[in-house]
Amino acid sequence: MFNDCIIMAGGSGTRLWPASTSKMPKQFLSIAGRGSFFSTALERALGVIDTQGDGRVIIIAGQSHVPHIIESCRNLRGEDINRLVLIPEPEAKNTAPAIACGTLYTDWVSGRDRNILVLTSDHIIEPLDIFKAHAAAAAALAQQDRLVVFGITPKAPETGYGYIEAAEALTIPHQRVSLKRYDKPAEPAVFKVASFREKPDKARAEQFLKKGHFYWNSGMFAFSSHFLLREFKLNAPALITPFEKLVAPNEQSYTVEQGLRILKNWAGLKEAYGTVKGVSFDYAIAEKCVQTIMVAAGFEWFDVGSWDEYVKLADDPKAEVYCSGSENCFVDADMPVALCGVDGLIVVVRSGKNGSPPAVLISKKGETQRVRTIVEKIKAAGRRELL
Repeated sequence: MFNDCIIMAGGSGTRLWPASTSKMPKQFLSIAGRGSFFSTALERALGVIDTQGDGRVIIIAGQSHVPHIIESCRNLRGEDINRLVLIPEPEAKNTAPAIACGTLYTDWVSGRDRNILVLTSDHIIEPLDIFKAHAAAAAALAQQDRLVVFGITPKAPETGYGYIEAAEALTIPHQRVSLKRYDKPAEPAVFKVASFREKPDKARAEQFLKKGHFYWNSGMFAFSSHFLLREFKLNAPALITPFEKLVAPNEQSYTVEQGLRILKNWAGLKEAYGTVKGVSFDYAIAEKCVQTIMVAAGFEWFDVGSWDEYVKLADDPKAEVYCSGSENCFVDADMPVALCGVDGLIVVVRSGKNGSPPAVLISKKGETQRVRTIVEKIKAAGRRELL
């Protein structure tokens, strides 16, 4: 499997505003009895690393996320929490610097080449057994000096995701294993990547769907550490050089809070982050790498990128709601709400009790993608404190 797993736990997840804000982002929200998005990502990570050896999970997140991560890890078994390291980013610089930092860290502390899986922290992926089988395939490919990405079969002409164009099919260099429980082969379809495509408009997304060999980009990648560091030096040297100048952390670089090791005092990290540009891993590395392979996901993948999607998966919130002549409404509120003579609404209320800014969202069902526009309007109005 993998020596290490990097979980990208930054971001503010404003598509689920106002429940998701910079102080309480989407990845720490709970959904449908599953726990939080982040806690399920931890479960995936711990399920695919080498637990017989020195396998580690490196969590990279913003400074404001640290308390949520400590709380999420509080009930882990000792043997699991001992494998975790949290690296708080001095500032958000998108995914490429974070992955460069995490990869160099695990390479330094181990002193040898590592097989690494990068996971997102704000998606739902089910069932875990099939994901682990697909991760095994990705691990085998990564050991051949390949960059591996997981592609999701599109269900609709979605404009909110990047796409992967698949080329010829490939074989996986490992023995086939069956998952009899699901009556599916563990070995997924694997393709050479022809190109990565930016988020398309509606017409282009419909074309991708009709062609049939385009997949949603999940944002999950696998690689060996030495291979990826070579790719950074080749394709994005300005991103990797500031991190290469760091001195490997010593024991004084860490603090421990409720059992979780936190790399709080890594000398030079703030300066390195201040030097690099904010750029995505896709743009900096994946789109330029000529040895990229795609594993077509056989597991279920939910981005939950809007309130409409959230409603489909969520249990009824424990909100205090009073209705008169109102039907087909979803209410997620931390204070009493009354509905009179309305139908098909999504109502989200945050009173500010948890320290986040008070705000209310009222939307027709089917229209919650407009939240992105609302967020931009809030920014333009100079009211970023609402986010």
